[in-house]
Amino acid sequence: MNKIMTDIELAIFIKRVEAICNEMGLVLRKAAFSTNIKDRLDFSCALFDKQGALFAQAAHIPVHLGSMAFAMRDIVSTISWREGDLLILNDPFLGGTHLPDITFISPFFSDHKILGFVVNRAHHANIGSRSPGSMPVSRTLEEEGEIIPPTFLVRAGKLSVDLLEKLIKAGGSSARGDISAQRSANNIGLQRLSDIVSEMGSARFQIGIKRINTYGARIALATLSDMPKGHFSFIDIMDDDGQGNIDLAIRCRIDVSSSCLYIDFEGTSPQVLGNVNCPLSVTAAAAFYVFRCMLPEYTPSCEGVFQHLRITAPEESLVNAKRPAAVAAGNVETSMRIVDVILGALHQALPGQ
Repeated sequence: MNKIMTDIELAIFIKRVEAICNEMGLVLRKAAFSTNIKDRLDFSCALFDKQGALFAQAAHIPVHLGSMAFAMRDIVSTISWREGDLLILNDPFLGGTHLPDITFISPFFSDHKILGFVVNRAHHANIGSRSPGSMPVSRTLEEEGEIIPPTFLVRAGKLSVDLLEKLIKAGGSSARGDISAQRSANNIGLQRLSDIVSEMGSARFQIGIKRINTYGARIALATLSDMPKGHFSFIDIMDDDGQGNIDLAIRCRIDVSSSCLYIDFEGTSPQVLGNVNCPLSVTAAAAFYVFRCMLPEYTPSCEGVFQHLRITAPEESLVNAKRPAAVAAGNVETSMRIVDVILGALHQALPGQ
């Protein structure tokens, strides 16, 4: 086997795996029933290696993809995977975002060996809250709907009918179609990966994944080397949490070195009673998004890019909330304010850019 992958071969490989994610998104959109997926395009698709490291994604919803990239290693390492499995989850404190976003994870096997994972996340019309859309003015996570820890919807090819009916009951009339659409999206991803591995072989496929990450890391380091080195801070506020708490500070300090962009949220307000809290995975997604925007357009979205980004945040703070904090709007409103704060700090380092 030729262990050398030329730059041209790598470029083709990157486009092929990205195309899988795009095709998954097209299948999901076309097959879905709800306007959230079909018209608002509130879904995301990505591929991960056998350790749960991101190596390809489509240009879908940043908060979905960043939070998946942040959490997948922990999720997949705790599971004994079998061929034909389909794991689902929506728990924001176990790698989710907010409860309407349900993640579908399918392991990809070749010759009975696991080589990676096909993943999509989509926003459902309802997930069991008393409020329409399952986006209530909530005080606890339990008030926001059905909480799904990592659970097998399909185990070794056998569908859990009880879980399916529970999801349909929580989600309403469009849930059955949306669940089927998400399953179909993963199935097409598995099929396309199988086609690639059959053509190039599993060993060379894994070399390609390694090369993607090496390439992404090289671009990230080049970007960091061009940035001014030093410490840059910014603070902004959320107006209120809907429960009487006002002027909620989000503070970040960014330290730039030639090898790392370190973002620290020390000084951010404690988590609040209202639902504008963010789990750390959502905060990480906002940081990943900003860093990705700094890189050239041709940069592959992979773990290699993000391995030079470090994020810390005080526990039980607005940007690192702990269970049972309400988070329905944190994924929507607060995540965008986190982006604002990071951009505010970076503006001091790169004015005008």
